[in-house]
Amino acid sequence: MKQKIVIKVSMSSQKSRSKAMKIAVGVAGVESAALGGQDKSQIEVVGDGVDAVKLTTLLRKQVGYSELVSVSAVGEKKEEKKEEAKVQQLVWPYMGSNQYVYAVPQYYQYPDSFAYSIM
Repeated sequence: MKQKIVIKVSMSSQKSRSKAMKIAVGVAGVESAALGGQDKSQIEVVGDGVDAVKLTTLLRKQVGYSELVSVSAVGEKKEEKKEEAKVQQLVWPYMGSNQYVYAVPQYYQYPDSFAYSIM
């Protein structure tokens, strides 16, 4: 189940915002993360199976004061079925005598005459 987590973090500089985003994206299950709020002091994380308490604790330890604001389920949007794009294979014509085609063998087996024995 996808969920949206909003965490308020005290971020005063661009460096701390960048650090907080790296931490948020690094947690297992996170699909997207964005800065929100009027002063960009909130991180909005969307993901599947994200541990909100673990994420908040990591941010608190490595960035600064952080507070879990909300955790809510995100409704799945029904996607309209679109026709799949047909893949067209392009074949380039042979354009001269300086082009060669090589057959590459999958493996090469040495004949028995190369087998050596140590006596």
